[in-house]
Amino acid sequence: MLTGEKVRVRRAEERDAELLADWWADGAIMEHAGFPKGIPTDQEKLKKKLKRQEHDEKSHRVYILEDEEGLPIGEMSSVFKDDATAVIGIKICEAAKQGRGLGRDALKTLMAHVFFDLFAALIELDTMVENTRAQHVYASLGFEKTAVQKDVWTDQLGRKRTSVEYRMKKEAFERLHPDRVPAKTAD
Repeated sequence: MLTGEKVRVRRAEERDAELLADWWADGAIMEHAGFPKGIPTDQEKLKKKLKRQEHDEKSHRVYILEDEEGLPIGEMSSVFKDDATAVIGIKICEAAKQGRGLGRDALKTLMAHVFFDLFAALIELDTMVENTRAQHVYASLGFEKTAVQKDVWTDQLGRKRTSVEYRMKKEAFERLHPDRVPAKTAD
């Protein structure tokens, strides 16, 4: 369990498959990620995937984001695309919990884990160009905008989608968020 100032982040488990499948199937939740009709998900296959992720830290990981009361409010993910570069994602799935700084806190919490526990040197993420709220959060955390990929893919409704890509190096995270850097222990 990873603990932030306002949230907790834990690895998703088999028992979370139904909740995740419900969130992913909901077009209102998934619209900002480019899936206005949602993503139908086989719960049994998802349970197996969640079980497999227990054995490899750098495999595709799914996390459950909980509020201060321990209620699930969203999901996060991380995957290493090479030994030093992790790609992360976040969705606050409960609309009543959006706009309260929980996503910002969750991102800082996951970033610290990925940098200091999983030893990434670089974190990347992206969002749809329409998701200005996410872009504001990423910029406020110190992410560097690296590219805008125009018409990079076509969504379920046949609309061309444009993504905005960001990255942050470990050194920048340490400088910008010293409160999240683990204390060094004497040898």
